[in-house]
Amino acid sequence: MTVTLLGRRFPAAVAYAVALGAVLILLVVTVVAALVQTETASAVHQQVRTSIERRSHYRLVLQLMTDAETGQRGYLLTGNDAYLEPYRAAEPRIALELDQLRADPQTTADANRLRELISSKFAELQHTIDLRAQGQQSAALAIVRANSGKQVMDDIRDLSEGAQARETKVLNDALAAADRASATLRFVILFACLLIIGIGALLMFLVRRAVDELRESRDAARVAHQRFVEQVAQREQAEEKVRQMQKLEAVGQLTGGVAHDFNNMLAVIISALQLAKRRIERGQTDAGTFVDAAIDGARRAAQLTSRLLAFARRTPLNPSVIDANRVLSDMTELLRRTLGEQIEVETVLGGGVWRVNVDRHELEQAILNISVNARDAMPDGGKLTIESSNAHLDEAYARASSDVKAGQYVLIAISDTGVGMDKQTLQQAFEPFFTTKEVGKGTGLGLSHVHGLLKQSGGHVAIYSEVGQGTTVKLYLPRTDAPESAVRPAAEGDLEKFAGDPTTIILVVEDEDRVRSLSVAALRELGYTVLHANGGAAALKMLEEKPGTALMFTDVVMPGMTGRVLADEALKRYPSLKVLYTTGYTKNAIVHNGVLDPGAQLLLKPYTLVDLARKVRAVLDAD
Repeated sequence: MTVTLLGRRFPAAVAYAVALGAVLILLVVTVVAALVQTETASAVHQQVRTSIERRSHYRLVLQLMTDAETGQRGYLLTGNDAYLEPYRAAEPRIALELDQLRADPQTTADANRLRELISSKFAELQHTIDLRAQGQQSAALAIVRANSGKQVMDDIRDLSEGAQARETKVLNDALAAADRASATLRFVILFACLLIIGIGALLMFLVRRAVDELRESRDAARVAHQRFVEQVAQREQAEEKVRQMQKLEAVGQLTGGVAHDFNNMLAVIISALQLAKRRIERGQTDAGTFVDAAIDGARRAAQLTSRLLAFARRTPLNPSVIDANRVLSDMTELLRRTLGEQIEVETVLGGGVWRVNVDRHELEQAILNISVNARDAMPDGGKLTIESSNAHLDEAYARASSDVKAGQYVLIAISDTGVGMDKQTLQQAFEPFFTTKEVGKGTGLGLSHVHGLLKQSGGHVAIYSEVGQGTTVKLYLPRTDAPESAVRPAAEGDLEKFAGDPTTIILVVEDEDRVRSLSVAALRELGYTVLHANGGAAALKMLEEKPGTALMFTDVVMPGMTGRVLADEALKRYPSLKVLYTTGYTKNAIVHNGVLDPGAQLLLKPYTLVDLARKVRAVLDAD
C-alpha cells in the first residue's frame, strides 16, 4: 500500500515510519531539554543556597563584631560586667563563621583577611577593657575617642559588605540564567507539541487517504473477483463439457472393448454349443471338442469381467498377511514354465523384507500378467528380473504422485530387457483395453487389473521404461507388522477328491430360476443332498423344516431379503449352520472398502464345477 504526499507516492510503511520516527525524535529532544533544565535548575538552586549561606556568614560576622564593640563601650562607660556578655560570646562564634568561610575555596582569602582584621580589633577592645578593669577609665576612653580602631572596623565592614554584594550579583546572574533556560524549555516544549500536532494531523490525513485508497482497491478487487468468478464459472462449464466428452469417449472405448471381446467369446460359446447340440442330436459322440471350446470362451469371458472389476476396484479381496519373498519363490518355477525357454528368469530376494497384507491370489495374478507382458515385449528372448526389497516413499514423492501416501512399503520390481515404451504409451498403459499387441493377442486389461489391485490394496504402481532399453514395473505394497497368516496351499486334483455324500444337506438360495437349477444340479452331481429356495423367507421356512442342513449356499443380491440379512437371521436360529455366499458383483453387503468381511466365505460367479466343489468342501471342512 502507498500514500500520496507532495504529489509523490511513497510506501505507506515508510511514510508511517518516518512520521513516527519524527515524533519519537521530538519526544526525545523534549525529554532531553527537560532533563537539562532540571539539571540547570538544580545547579542554580545549589548556587543560590551556597550564596545565601556565604552572605549569612559575612552578615553574622559583621553583626557579631558590631555587638562586641557596643558591649565594650557600654562596659567602659558603666563598668558593669553585664555589658561584656556580647563581647565574650562574639569571639568564639566569629571563629566558627570564619572557619565555614575558610572551608569554601571561593571565600578562603576573604576569611583569612577578616581573621587578621578581627584579631586586631579584638586586641584593641581587650586592651581598653583591661584598662577599665584596672580603674583607668580615662585612659581607656581616650583610646576610644582617638578612633584608632575605627579604620579596622571600617575595613571589616567594607570587606563583609563587598562580599555580600558580590554574592548578590552571583545570585542574580544564576536566577537570570535559570529564567532563560525555563523560557528555552517552554519554547522547545511548545514547538515540539506543535510539530507533534502537525505530524498527527498529517498522519490522520495520510490514514484517511490510505483508507480511501483501500476502499477503492477493495471495490476494484471485488469487481475483479466477481469477474474472475464469472470466468472460473465459464471455464468450469467448458471443462465440464470437456470432461463429459472425455467420459463419453472413455465409456465408448470401454464399451467398444468389452463388446468386441465379449462378442468374440459369445460367438465361440454359441457356435460351439450349437455344433455340439447338432452332433448330439445326430447321435455322434465327438462333441467334446465343441464343449471344451464353449467352456474356454466362457472362462475367458469370466476373466474379462474379473479384470474389469479389478480395474474399477470392485473385486472382493480376501487379504492375508504374507511374506512377499515366499510368494516370489513359489512362483519362480511357474513363471519359467509359462514364459518359455527363451526368457531367462532371475529372482533377487532382499533380506529382511517386511510382511504385507494383500490377496495372495490376486497378487500372483498381477505378477503373472506383468511377466506375460514382459515376455511379449521380448519376442527374440531376453531376461526377466524380479526383485524384492523394503522401500520408503517420502513426502516429496507422495506430493508428486497424488494417489500414494508417504510411508513404508515392500517393493516388488519386475524388469525386462524388451523393446520398452515411449512417452505416449506410458501415459496410456493403465487404460482398459489399451494394448500395443496385435489383434487377438491381448485384451489390454492386464495392467488395468494390476493398477486396480494395487489401489484397492492401499499400494502404488509405477512404470519406468525407455525405448530399446526395457521396462520396469514397480509394485509398492504397504508394510504391516501383523504376524504372517497360516499358509493354506490350494487344493488340487480331480472332482472325486472333493465329492460329497448324500448325508450332507445343502440349501441353495437363488432368485434366478436358471442359475438356481444349474447350481442344484451341480451340487447333486457332486453327491450332496440339495434343497433350494427362491428367496429369504422360503429359505428360513425350509431350514425350519430341515434343521439338519449343513450349508446354505446363497446369492448376495436378492429382492426383499438380501443374502447377508438372510445369513444373519439363519445363524441366530442355527449357529452350527455354515454359509457360502455367491454373487456376480457386490458392493457393500459382505465387502467393505474392497475387502471381504472377516469370516465371510465367497464364491464369485461365474464358477466352474471344480471351483464349486473345492469351495464347498473347504467351507464344510473348516473349523
